[in-house]
Amino acid sequence: MISLLKKLLGSNKAEQIADAMKRDAVIIDVRTPGEFSSGHIKGSKNIPLNQIPAQADKLKKTGKPVIVCCASGMRSAQAASILSNKGVEAINGGGWYSLQNKLS
Repeated sequence: MISLLKKLLGSNKAEQIADAMKRDAVIIDVRTPGEFSSGHIKGSKNIPLNQIPAQADKLKKTGKPVIVCCASGMRSAQAASILSNKGVEAINGGGWYSLQNKLS
């Protein structure tokens, strides 16, 4: 409920990410496997953007919030939208490198 209120009231992204991490969020990197292998957030899972629709139900069943990231934030914005439309609590974490800095 609090996270819903934050979204409605426009809380900043760092607060949304911190709140999700407190609730054991899953970090999904939607870049290609090649991009992912060149560097990624420790513990993140690689699910390329084109596979997100097929994985949405599996992610929803975890009951955990999902933070999606990519190279710049464009693909992760698409992934967050797809997941949200399928009932997954999803936050666009933006570029993986800047997200990594917010998490440390």
